[in-house]
Amino acid sequence: MSTWVKVARFNLARPAYYLLLPWILPLAFALGVLTARRSHEATGYLLSYFIFFGVQGWQTVSRSLPFGLALGASRRSFYSGTALLGMALALASGLVLAALQAIERATGGWGLSMHFFRVTYLLNGPWYATSLTSAVGLFAVWVYGMWHGAVSSRWGGLGTLAFIAAQVLVVVAGARVAAFEHWHFRSAVGGASPSLTALGLTGLVAALTVLLLVGGRATIRRVTV
Repeated sequence: MSTWVKVARFNLARPAYYLLLPWILPLAFALGVLTARRSHEATGYLLSYFIFFGVQGWQTVSRSLPFGLALGASRRSFYSGTALLGMALALASGLVLAALQAIERATGGWGLSMHFFRVTYLLNGPWYATSLTSAVGLFAVWVYGMWHGAVSSRWGGLGTLAFIAAQVLVVVAGARVAAFEHWHFRSAVGGASPSLTALGLTGLVAALTVLLLVGGRATIRRVTV
């Protein structure tokens, strides 16, 4: 565990790579304010923060793995330490998003009746639910980015393309399964009596994150730098 913490601190030794992260939310919020005059829904801009979080996970592995190994860290320790860093950033971000959501409610949508941090179904509950769902979602995309970084480091561009193609097939197959009425996914998203709550979906994402961690850890074992 101490090695994981050292790897996390090693990644933070070059904070310039992470300085852009706190600025994504203000920039996205500014765009949301500009469009709120035409529509009160601006939650789509919040997605940019999650996307950038995943990109950070990918870049951290791709950029720092050679240096980490040169300093004596094993591949598994580097991977676990980087995941620990992502978890810490995700937990902190979840608390920030929950606080901003509370402010948004208290001010009536920032005085514009705007929904930016209140995402229908996903992030529209108590502060603890928003914090948990946000943190799990952010950590999931971080780990997903880490796996992409491990794949690109091990197999290069062609391997990355094959990896993406395999994911497309999985998504298509998953969409076919979700289309069955037995799962009630449509009602969960917008129906009157949802069968899958936001916290239930958070649990599913957490389980998926564990699978992503296992896949990335298995991939990075044989990465050569």
